Order: sequence, then C-alpha cells, then structure tokens
Amino acid sequence: MPDLVPGRTNGVDIIWMDKRLDQVERRCTLTHELIHIERKHVGCQTASVELEVCLETARRLIPIETLASELRWSNCPDELADELWVTLDVLKDRVRGLTPDELALLVATEAQVH
Repeated sequence: MPDLVPGRTNGVDIIWMDKRLDQVERRCTLTHELIHIERKHVGCQTASVELEVCLETARRLIPIETLASELRWSNCPDELADELWVTLDVLKDRVRGLTPDELALLVATEAQVH
C-alpha cells in the first residue's frame, strides 16, 4: 500500500491489504477491516472510531479465557502475541480494552499461578 497502512476498505464489499503482510498481520488486518464493513464505515474515520474498531478487533481475536490461559506461562508480550496469533499492537489493544470483570479474571488467574 502506498501510504504504509496495512489495509483499507470501501466500507461495502472490498478490502485491500498490503502484499507484504505476514499471515498473522493479514489475520488482524482482515478482522479490522471486516469490522469497518459491518459498521458501514466509508472513507477515513476519526481517531475515536479507529480506536473502537481496534479494541473490537482485539476482543474478537483474543477471547478473555484464552488470554487468561496463555498468561499462565508467558511473561513476555512478544511471545504471548505470537502464541495468541496476533500482532503485538492487537495484544496491547486487548489489554487496553479490558473490562473490570476481565481484569479481575486475569488477576485471579495470576494469583493461582504464583
């Protein structure tokens, strides 16, 4: 893609993706763009809309139960993202978007491990 974005959509029925993306990046980008299509987003979106799409992408790709399970053995974010088959940015978005109940589950899981 000429402007270095990994993907974009017309908001209706077409998704374009950078040919240089690896499989994990394609998975994350495709999910992100499909959410834009679901929400009928056409054209550039505001930063707040993009943030909500990023957070929803992370929620869909990383179920909280899976995150809790994988946190039991991994303390390295890069390793955790790799195991979850997402980019580090998607993992960060998942953590950023944790609900209070999800955070409590992760804290309880961590307490069981240590």
